[in-house]
Amino acid sequence: MNVHFSPQYLPKKKEILAVLESFHHTGEKVGKGDRNVIKNFDVNGLVINVKAFKIPNILNKVVYRFFRKSKAERSFNNATHLLEHGIGTPAPIAFLEEKMALSLGKSFYISEFIDADLTYRELIRQPEYPERERILREFTVFTLKLHENGILFKDHSPGNTLIKKIGTEYHFYLVDLNRMDFKELSFEERIINFTRLTSREDMVAIMSDEYAKHTSWSYDEIYNLMWGKTQEFQKKFYRKKHLKEKYLKK
Repeated sequence: MNVHFSPQYLPKKKEILAVLESFHHTGEKVGKGDRNVIKNFDVNGLVINVKAFKIPNILNKVVYRFFRKSKAERSFNNATHLLEHGIGTPAPIAFLEEKMALSLGKSFYISEFIDADLTYRELIRQPEYPERERILREFTVFTLKLHENGILFKDHSPGNTLIKKIGTEYHFYLVDLNRMDFKELSFEERIINFTRLTSREDMVAIMSDEYAKHTSWSYDEIYNLMWGKTQEFQKKFYRKKHLKEKYLKK
């Protein structure tokens, strides 16, 4: 097992590794865990979040062993990169990989647990959520900060930003970090990055307005592209979902 810890967590290395030995029998499960299993554990007062990635298929076992970094390592490295640029994310603790002679087996990413108040998803489901518009506008500025730092978060979706109010301020934390690109982003890449977040036109209008306030692009330029690409994404998403359900029924 290849094990890599952030230096500040080395004093708890033994206790954290002990958690993994009983991973499947203990801990508080988070979400459904259809592909990856996520659990929270209390390690002597430090609450950690452990993500056990699904073992890759035969081809990817070889790819991740020799040609590409594992999802666990990418999550750890990306979290470190985000924090170095002042972008919120749960502090990375460690990643572990089961490396065999010709393939990759199990892999884990461990980070500190964030006791969030909500995710972006609640802003969709609860139009009357307290300070909803303020949160949405601050989330847009948070996304702009990603873009200005050359960070393209490919899984920018409703459940992947944790939101926590500390005092009077809202703080945003990205999770599910293994898919990112680091480069200078074009206008289209920036705006298309919003299109997986919501199908609500009122939310798209607010995000377009706030993004325009902090950039040289006009509201109309941003809104027309963001809403158009959002509609395209939603059509593809529900078409794919319908075909999948139809296939499963057979």
